[in-house]
This record gives sequence, C-alpha cells and structure tokens, in this order.
Amino acid sequence: MKEIALIGSTGSIGKQVCAVVRRYPDKFRIVSIVANSSSAEFLKQVWEFKPKYAALADEKAGELLEKEMPTDVLFRYGTQNALDGVCYGDVTVVAVTGFAGLGYSLRAIEEGKALALANKETLVCGGELVMNKIKGAGIDLMPIDSEHSALWQALGFRLDASFRRLIITASGGPFYGWSKEQLRSVTPASALKHPTWQMGAKITIDSATLLNKGFEVIEAKWLYGCPLEKIHTVVQPESIIHSMVEFEDRGILAQMSYPTMELPIQLALTYPERFECELKPLDFEKLGAIRFLPLERSVFPCYDMALKSIEKGDNYPCALNGAGEVAVRAFLDGKLSFLGIADTIEYALEKTERVKATDYDVLTQTDKRARSIAQEFINKTL
Repeated sequence: MKEIALIGSTGSIGKQVCAVVRRYPDKFRIVSIVANSSSAEFLKQVWEFKPKYAALADEKAGELLEKEMPTDVLFRYGTQNALDGVCYGDVTVVAVTGFAGLGYSLRAIEEGKALALANKETLVCGGELVMNKIKGAGIDLMPIDSEHSALWQALGFRLDASFRRLIITASGGPFYGWSKEQLRSVTPASALKHPTWQMGAKITIDSATLLNKGFEVIEAKWLYGCPLEKIHTVVQPESIIHSMVEFEDRGILAQMSYPTMELPIQLALTYPERFECELKPLDFEKLGAIRFLPLERSVFPCYDMALKSIEKGDNYPCALNGAGEVAVRAFLDGKLSFLGIADTIEYALEKTERVKATDYDVLTQTDKRARSIAQEFINKTL
C-alpha cells in the first residue's frame, strides 16, 4: 500500500489523483491532504478519504471548516501547517499551481519523500536548486506533466539516460496562426477554450500564449540535465503524440494517446508498474492525419521570453514566472489585454536584477519583486 501526501487536492490534477486512488483502493491511500482555500471540495475529500492529516493554507477558510472536520483527522490551517502536510506518506504529489509549489517540493525533498511533480514552477523557478537537492537526497522524481512523462517513458523511466535530442510537442493552443491584429480581440472566455485539453485556468492561458511551452523547455533542461540546443519543440495540433526522444542512432521513440492527464498522473503513482487506466484506446484507422507544424520563437513572444530567461539563467526564469502569474490573473480579471500579458512579462524582465539563485529566500525575493513590477506596469495601462 503506497501512502500519498496530496498537495493541491482541489485542483484539476488533485481531483484526478483522487480518481486514481478510488480506482485502486488496495494499492493507494491518501494519508495527507492539503489545499489552499476551496473549502467545500476540500471538506468532501477529507470525509471521503479520512487522511491522518489535513490542512488549508488559507487561515480564514480553515477557521470556518474546523468544526466540520472528522474528529479522527488532524486538521490544521495556515501556510506553515500546510507545508507540514508533506511530512506524511511515501510519496508527495505536488499539484498546486504557481510559485507556492516550490516551497512544498523543497520541503518534501528535505523530508526524503519521493516526489510526483505536477507543479511546473518548481523547476522553472528553482530548477538547479531542486535537482541538486534531489540528487543529494537520493530520492525518486516522477514527472506528471504530460510532455515530461512522455519523455520519461521514452527514456525508460530514467532522468539520466543518454539521447541525441528531446522533442517536446505543443498543441499550439486556440490561436496558432492568428495575426497580431486578430489577437487584439482575444477575450478570457475565448482563451479558455483549449482545442484539445481540459485544464485549470492559469495553465490554459499559458498554453494560449505558448508561455507554457517555454516553461516545459526550462523544465526539460533541469530534469534531463541537457543544454537548450538538445531540446526541440514542434506543434502537434491533434495532441496525440505527447513528446518524443531521438537517440544517437537517429531512432525516435514517441509516447501516444488521446489527450488525457489520467495516464501520466496514474503512472507517476504506479511507477515502475503500469496498471489499467480505463482510457479509450487509439483507433489508428479513424485517427486521420497527425500533423507537425513549426513553433517559431519570433512569432510567440511569451515562448521567446521564456527561452531568453533560461539563456540568461540565475533568477531570470523565476522573475518570468512571477510576472506571468500576475499578468494572467489581470487578463482573467479583465484588467489586461491578451497581448498585454507578453508586454507585462517583458517589462518585468527588463527591470529584473540578476541574482544567483542559490536558495529559496533569494527566489522568494525575486518572485515578490517581479510581481510588484508586473503590477506596476498593469496599473499604468488601466
């Protein structure tokens, strides 16, 4: 029986982790469950899974729920108590969104827990720090991101395998091929209509701007210890091929399925075994064409800035993420245009001061400053 600490239980990934546990109750048990403030959904999960420990990061939400918790579950609230949730179980699933995920990941590593990672920001903001700590602790890291799970599978579940090239695929989002003039009319509602994936709001907007694909290039650099020139991106609109690895003999292995997060989520928990996932099998006769289209840096400013930030190194990717989080929130709130997301990130990166990303405190300060600069820019546009 594998015991799971689920961090970010009420989001899209967290709910699907719960579905895996329901599917295999004899193999998995959620012993710790943590969320931010989604109290109604969180309370349902606590009563269903009866973990040893439960925590809400938001204190006000926690205070309101305290009397409704099962008496046999240790319930706490507040940021520090939420972080303590990683201290339970065999494997920690970090499924929260945003910079907050980095703190949970680092704490899990300190506790010697295997890490099933769905939080992109952990490696975007603190890739070098995190990977060094993982190697030092000698723990397993299982990527949940569909593209990185695909690469991990093609590499035989090894992060240190040799290869010639990593080929990361992108759907292209809902606006691939649109002109800048067309993009001026993009609304939050239209940007949230992803053509092939059902995801949370933040990652869906990042997919529309292609910032998400830039994040994945940064993640690949740290996960597989490779230079940027060995990472290639290509648009695969049908989202059937989730990424590929080219080896020294020019042979290529691809991982394929209909678009779903269930497979990478379950695999991160069942690794190194594979269990029935109840997915629709690929029907190759009815599949039709599988297209590959270019992903050009010059056409996608957010993608380009992500790559520039990792080329600069140090704390620039962390600043990129902080500014991006603020910009996307402003866009979803109707306070910033779609094209303004890239403008905001560019402004913040130009004002970022280089600092060696040596520890969590440095990254926290970078994140805080980038958010402040981004908000300053947004306020000027209102």
